[in-house]
Amino acid sequence: MDLEKFFAKTPATLDEIRIRVGHALQRHPLCRNIEFEIVSVPRTARGRNWTVSIHAVEPGALFEASDIVADIQDAYVLTPAA
Repeated sequence: MDLEKFFAKTPATLDEIRIRVGHALQRHPLCRNIEFEIVSVPRTARGRNWTVSIHAVEPGALFEASDIVADIQDAYVLTPAA
């Protein structure tokens, strides 16, 4: 089995990532009212090149939102729009 393919991130545009994060947050009852923005950043050592800026979040939802975003960051890498 080719492990690089198994752990490879799926390329996505800013709009695609914004939609995926929005849908994921909407599925969690504590995270439904979170306001967020997807921000492109320089690539990190972990291979991440985007992050989420959260503007409005209740204290009880912060951990859940961070966990949801981390899972999505592990799966998607930002690509330039075509």
